[in-house]
Amino acid sequence: QVQLVESGGGLVQPGGSLRLSCTASGRISNINAMGWYRQAPGKQRESVAAITKGGSTNYADSVKGRFTISRDNAKNTVYLQMNGLNAEDTAVYYCNADVVRGTDYRVVHYWGQGIQVTVSS
Repeated sequence: QVQLVESGGGLVQPGGSLRLSCTASGRISNINAMGWYRQAPGKQRESVAAITKGGSTNYADSVKGRFTISRDNAKNTVYLQMNGLNAEDTAVYYCNADVVRGTDYRVVHYWGQGIQVTVSS
């Protein structure tokens, strides 16, 4: 069984920063792409940022220049550094990963349980 667990969310004032982390655990052979999505109340889930195993990244236009995605392959962990937060960034943030399972070597897309980020004064 593979699990993704997020941490680092919470309440922050406008203009502030947060750093999200997501660690994959379980029977893992390898992890390909990893990324972050978010879902605000009443809105569809949207992609925020993604990173390949080699470190290539892409971002949603709304977060370019403010958010930075990175990963530590040795720790099976992906990070999202969020700076210059504003109210529109308030959402539940989900990490995801394309995991090569150690049990059968199939590539399976996993999601974390989600973590709340609230930007408010």
